[in-house]
Amino acid sequence: MDKKISSSETIKALVKTAVESYAVGFKGRHEGEVDNPDGTLNMKIHNVFIAALGPEIQYFTALVRSLDSSLGNMLEKLAISIAELFYEVDRKVEGPLTVNQTRAIAELLEKYKSHERKPSVGDYKVLREKPQEKILVTKRHDSDYYLIDKETGHHYLIELKIGGDLDNKKARSEKEAILEQFAILSNTLDKNTEITIHFATAYNRFGEDKEWQQERVKQFFAKEELLIGRDFWNFICKSDEGYNLVLGAYKENAYLIKNVLGEIKKLYLKQ
Repeated sequence: MDKKISSSETIKALVKTAVESYAVGFKGRHEGEVDNPDGTLNMKIHNVFIAALGPEIQYFTALVRSLDSSLGNMLEKLAISIAELFYEVDRKVEGPLTVNQTRAIAELLEKYKSHERKPSVGDYKVLREKPQEKILVTKRHDSDYYLIDKETGHHYLIELKIGGDLDNKKARSEKEAILEQFAILSNTLDKNTEITIHFATAYNRFGEDKEWQQERVKQFFAKEELLIGRDFWNFICKSDEGYNLVLGAYKENAYLIKNVLGEIKKLYLKQ
């Protein structure tokens, strides 16, 4: 069988499995909590101003918040499953970090914050220099995605925020964490090993074909580092059709989630 066709069918199967598992888990969770006053939905219906609009609106506002959060977790796990087809996947980076590297990162981020400097992928060359210090601090970071391309050996560090909505403080801290991971890999890998940083989102919150305008993130991440919506799924799938493939398979199976939402609605509204 053609490798490309085989990969496409595998990705579709992974999406279907993820949606099926999510639907079953979401249903079981909320059905089990229907009589629990501390349950996920029941704890979110006490806003008296929402309650004044009626029980159906009250229910839907609570459900949407639960759905949005848990669906994001499902998409993150799905992306990892797909990535494992093409990359070696790890969720942590651990190793030596020097005082000079930590200082260089802090100085760089301060320049980004004050708009003294716009982020560029060339800013991190100093972190590729092998440490001369005798005393190194060992540090560990939990990583969203630490990927190694099975074909090229290229190392990728990816920070995924499903919708990309970060405030300024979080954008800075995310860049700091990923730069420290970059430095650690630089200290432990061969100097010729390619290492690339990315900030990614599962969808473009401004519209898939529109310019992504999350300025707080762009203040700390260079344009070349961004993998927004379509670009992220294409990267993970190693295909220009990755986004269409994943979204198409999701839409084919989305009825499973819609059916569950209907059943939960009847249960909570006693319809």
